[in-house]
Amino acid sequence: MKKIFILVFVITSILACNDKTASISSNGKAEISNSKVSAIKRTEFKRPSEFFTKEKIKVLVVGSFHMDYPGLDGHKTTENDKIDVLKEPKKTEVTELVEYIKKFNPTKIAIEAFPNWNAAEKLNGYNDGKYRDSRDERFQIGLRLANELKLDTLYSVDARALSNDWYVQDSISLGKVIGELNWDYKNSMEANYNDWYSYNDKMTKESNLLEYFKYMNSPESHKYGYGAYLDGWFKNENNQGADYLTIWWYNRNARIFRNVIGISNNPQDRIMVLMGNGHAAILRQLIEASPEYEFVEFDSL
Repeated sequence: MKKIFILVFVITSILACNDKTASISSNGKAEISNSKVSAIKRTEFKRPSEFFTKEKIKVLVVGSFHMDYPGLDGHKTTENDKIDVLKEPKKTEVTELVEYIKKFNPTKIAIEAFPNWNAAEKLNGYNDGKYRDSRDERFQIGLRLANELKLDTLYSVDARALSNDWYVQDSISLGKVIGELNWDYKNSMEANYNDWYSYNDKMTKESNLLEYFKYMNSPESHKYGYGAYLDGWFKNENNQGADYLTIWWYNRNARIFRNVIGISNNPQDRIMVLMGNGHAAILRQLIEASPEYEFVEFDSL
């Protein structure tokens, strides 16, 4: 009788296990198996964008290398890798690039220049046939587009960083904030970036300019381009590198963005911004985050 009782108990226990809320699957993970457990009700959330205007000012950032090679950036292109946009085949490729950008149909054009560059005056001169032999991308792309699209002005949107203003007004207090910043701090990615920069120089020469501009204005190129500022001296102890990046490079581009959005508040406008490609990553971030502006991918035209 005792054996019969034990057998009944075991069978009852096995049946009861089928009603448990969790069982062990073949891979050893607990799974919900009780049919009495109600499914979690899904909540439909409104997208954040639904609370903001649908009409946004479209902004096309055209990140460029400096076609006249002024040598002001940290990386210097070798003479063998430089191109001449006034000679074939690059001269024709510049025309192809300009025709491609025209698809965006910009109503406003902003360029990397300070007010004392006198963009409006130079545009008038360009309209009269001057500056056609200048290799500077502001003439090759910016003024040429404004001329061919019959725009009456250009907007100079470059800005100096807070660090520059701070140094002029009180270099001593700036030094106290930044401290003894070690500019020679080990750059673990230096070799990688040098290889990439050299590759870019060679591809500028070997590839079609329009295809190269699509490549250099891609999200991945922008991301890794900005990453160069997050190594080396940025990693100084006590946040000195982070502080300097903030008041220098990030601040400069934030100010440039402020200048860009000061051009127009008309949602019908289409703003093209021509800058050195090093600025494009932060401008992309700021434009994409703004509920009033839409970042237009260069390769989507």
